[in-house]
Amino acid sequence: MSKSRNIARKLAAAPEPPKPIKLDLGCGKSKAGPEWTGVDSRKFDGVDLVADLRKPWPWKDGSVEEARASHFVEHLEPNERIHFVNELCRVLRKGGTCQIIVPHWASCRAYGDLTHKWPPVSEFWFYYLNAKWRTENAPHNDQYTCDFDFGAGYGMRQDLLVRPADYQQFALANYKEAASDIVAMLTKR
Repeated sequence: MSKSRNIARKLAAAPEPPKPIKLDLGCGKSKAGPEWTGVDSRKFDGVDLVADLRKPWPWKDGSVEEARASHFVEHLEPNERIHFVNELCRVLRKGGTCQIIVPHWASCRAYGDLTHKWPPVSEFWFYYLNAKWRTENAPHNDQYTCDFDFGAGYGMRQDLLVRPADYQQFALANYKEAASDIVAMLTKR
């Protein structure tokens, strides 16, 4: 058998690379789509894996390409939030991302659901997820092991979306209910 034919046979027999893992964490009944693995502590339609994310996660280090957590993190106690981001960082591959959506702290959405834990998630929390920032500004926060870059924005009231950007910024800084959600994108460093 020729060398090139032997190589072609080996390549044809090689297993396909695994599909990228995409986790929808705390998905409830609203999993992001069929390509996502829906994870929740309760078995709803769309939940592929029932798991308690307050405990060690079942995925291997660096095995997850992408994750999302929409309206989940606010249901965790502060120390559980730290565990969540530490485990998230552990399972994400370098450069992997996670979109986190939480109710804005100045919105009634943050307080209306009595299963939300205190304190509400604020924009400033995301700074603590960056190791360099913690070292320089909050070295006493040594429970964190994660290291993320992040960008954040807002889900704003519909009537504000048609207003000029400077008015939107003023409203965010001064008016309750201007933003309904905080939308952050974390990227593992």
